[in-house]
Amino acid sequence: MKPANRWLLIVVLALLLGAAVAWVLIQRKAAGGTPAPAKLAASAGPQAIELTPGDLATASVTEIASLLEVTGSVKAYNSALVKTRIAAELKTLSVREGEAVRAGQLIGQLDTTEFDLRLRQAEDQAAAAQAQLDIAQRTLDNNKALVTQGFISRNALDTSISSAASASASLQAARAAADLARKAVRDGEIRAPISGMISQRLAQAGERLGVDARVVEIVDLSRVELEAAVAPEDVVKLRVGQRAQVQIDGLAQSVAATVARINPSAQTGTRSVSAYLALQAAPGLRQGLFGRAGIEVTRKLALVVPFSALRFEQSQPYVLVFEGGKAAQRRVSTGLRGEVPGAGGSEAVVEVLEGLKAGDQVLRSSVGALREGTLLKLAAGVAAGVSGAVTGAVAGAVAPGPASAASAGQSTAAAAVASAPSK
Repeated sequence: MKPANRWLLIVVLALLLGAAVAWVLIQRKAAGGTPAPAKLAASAGPQAIELTPGDLATASVTEIASLLEVTGSVKAYNSALVKTRIAAELKTLSVREGEAVRAGQLIGQLDTTEFDLRLRQAEDQAAAAQAQLDIAQRTLDNNKALVTQGFISRNALDTSISSAASASASLQAARAAADLARKAVRDGEIRAPISGMISQRLAQAGERLGVDARVVEIVDLSRVELEAAVAPEDVVKLRVGQRAQVQIDGLAQSVAATVARINPSAQTGTRSVSAYLALQAAPGLRQGLFGRAGIEVTRKLALVVPFSALRFEQSQPYVLVFEGGKAAQRRVSTGLRGEVPGAGGSEAVVEVLEGLKAGDQVLRSSVGALREGTLLKLAAGVAAGVSGAVTGAVAGAVAPGPASAASAGQSTAAAAVASAPSK
């Protein structure tokens, strides 16, 4: 290789080596000047979770009702299935489903042509029997006069008496047959036995119907009840007059009810006992709707928390308490379950026997799963609105005042369970 070429190669290699060294230095400088996100997070420390008003609830003493949950169907207290009394063709039926009827109203007519002819026949037979009786009676009267004068024997008189008695019995039988035929004609009229609404139309005009054939069903919705099946072990808790709240499918609001009757016999297949709950009048109630009822079997003052605050990830139920700005676990023993009224409707609560005291702030399940010791903080404005509610809940439940104060205390107690108290 010529000396000039050798020097040119050396210069090129030196330039390449210098460029490589410069690129490495630039990369190191860029990496060292910008801290990693992990280092920033570590330097900033753990972040506290902010709690909203709906995340907190206060353990408070309030009146709780133990509920017995049952299900059943809504039924009208008065209903009637209208059936035919004679076998005939349905001539007319003037009502359809949903129409209102009155007791005694004519709603249909059977074809009674055959029964009209039978009635005419029976009336003619009764008239003939009446004529025979008249003849026998005149003969008897004449024979009585002849016997006194000695023109006929006593046996002839006895025969006249027997003939008159037989004619009278024949007349009575003919009249009874006429009455039966007349009743059959009247039975051709189909009338509503009760006032109410037509729920089913089971026959159509022109059909040939037999005796006891179903025509229409009438229900009276002015008085309805829930027929619920109760397990044998729960029947002993029921008493006539107990209050209940019933949630009917399709209705936005629950319906108040009371236990009206308890069946003395159990059903053959399921061995359950039927209980009948009288429902208060409410728009939208219809026979056959499904309902879920909570019957109040006991009521007492107890320390309660929302059922949503209980956690079951461990062997024993526990709650998370907001204490010192951190989440602390408290194992609890529970008792009765029930409901208390709240701002957004009834809320399920549970009695706490051990592990909490009145005023403790518990976290609802809406905050999710948290470890013990997790840092927590209240959102702005939460603390000011709940400290008074906690005090009012405990005072109102333990020592109610006059009627108006007691009502206000109960509302405040319910609101305390459903609201989020302060630290």
